[in-house]
Amino acid sequence: MFINNENIFLIVLAIIWIIGAVLQDLRRREVDNLWNFSLIAFALAYRAAVSTYTGNYWFILNGIIGLVIFLILGNVFYYSRVFAGGDAKLLIALGTILPLSYNWAVNFKIFGAFILLFLITGAFYVLIWSLFLVFFNFNRFKKQFKKQFKNYRLIFAISLIFSVLWIIAVIFLNKMYFIPIFFVILLFPVLFVFAKAVEESCMIRSLSPSKITEGDWLYGDITINGKKIEATWDGVSEKELKWIQKYSRKNILIKQGVPFTPGFLFGFLVLIYILYKIPGWF
Repeated sequence: MFINNENIFLIVLAIIWIIGAVLQDLRRREVDNLWNFSLIAFALAYRAAVSTYTGNYWFILNGIIGLVIFLILGNVFYYSRVFAGGDAKLLIALGTILPLSYNWAVNFKIFGAFILLFLITGAFYVLIWSLFLVFFNFNRFKKQFKKQFKNYRLIFAISLIFSVLWIIAVIFLNKMYFIPIFFVILLFPVLFVFAKAVEESCMIRSLSPSKITEGDWLYGDITINGKKIEATWDGVSEKELKWIQKYSRKNILIKQGVPFTPGFLFGFLVLIYILYKIPGWF
């Protein structure tokens, strides 16, 4: 069983820390580094205490190994621009929690299940969030959707050509179970344009310099008092933020993404439910 006396504290600790991260993300669009790193410290301290008490040092070693594995995964997600910095660090911190078994073949299954679950639940959550944004900004979204559709007409044309070729290949090879991929190919440009339209119409904010925080994404490159500040995936650095707040006399356009930490919460809760109800899956 995974939900045992050793692991129950780790599970509760993770849920509390993820909820804290969600509240920070929803309120400020960022998660404090100290919050994420403190989860690592508490989890490893608990594992060390349990290992010392039981004399089984694999409990602490599992946490360290999990941390190293998720450090690699977090950096992969960050540098491939799937996650922002706070999300990647929360994922890394959960590496100290998720080795819930002494069998590493089982632990790798748990890791894979968690990543799959939070990506799936996160995708549904982001879609619902986006639909709410569209509802409250429908006129702006409609204009942007038309504009983005014109900008990316070529993608629609390519998608249509590939979908027709795919159907021909499926019929010729008599592999009818591959037909659903036809709809995926057709749907991709629609979702791409939808996402771009939502971003341009609902996620761009004009903020005064005093309200900009470290890590905020600039909508575009800006020049302030002769200094060019580039819009990068890393967001505004501490040094750039001080320059903006010292010399800028007008509002700055900031691009705000959908806070993704709720996906971690949904994915983790579903994983724990499966581990409790259907432990045989692992």
